[in-house]
Amino acid sequence: MPQMNENRVCESQEMGRILARIAAEIVARNKGCQKLALVGILTRGVCLARRLQEIIRETFGQELSLGVLDITLYRDDLSRATHHPVLRKTEIPFSLDGATVVLVDDVLYTGRTVRAAMDGLIDFGRPQSIQLAVLVDRGCRELPISADYIGVEVPASPQDRVMVRVAESDGFDLVTVTPRSAFQGE
Repeated sequence: MPQMNENRVCESQEMGRILARIAAEIVARNKGCQKLALVGILTRGVCLARRLQEIIRETFGQELSLGVLDITLYRDDLSRATHHPVLRKTEIPFSLDGATVVLVDDVLYTGRTVRAAMDGLIDFGRPQSIQLAVLVDRGCRELPISADYIGVEVPASPQDRVMVRVAESDGFDLVTVTPRSAFQGE
């Protein structure tokens, strides 16, 4: 459950409205859904991509292909990791060649996850273009990467903790920011 020192950014109902807006923006920008696919970055990006797929199906009557991407082996800090990485399954059961791919993730921070995801996508084909949809943009970029679709912008310092929880894996929907001072004793 949420902690007392967390600042709530959005909860379930607002998250639903945000995702509905992002879905509408995706359809409008791409003038429909021809050769359009969603690829969620494990783990919460996949949950959000599935929700966007469902919203687009229900609202616009369009069925989008959905893929799941594990970026573990594409991370630029893999060689510095002190633990053994856990590999999960990438599932992209459609051709990326010539497609417009919307990468979906929960939080955009330094840009390194997105860079790794783009490297991973290119191993599966050559998309016409890659767009990025994120629920939260927290700033503090280290790489020149920006999102095409942003749910909410949350200015947070590098020391703050931004958490996205989704019902599929956490039991509830919630976005919070915890100032560093609240978890320094961990």
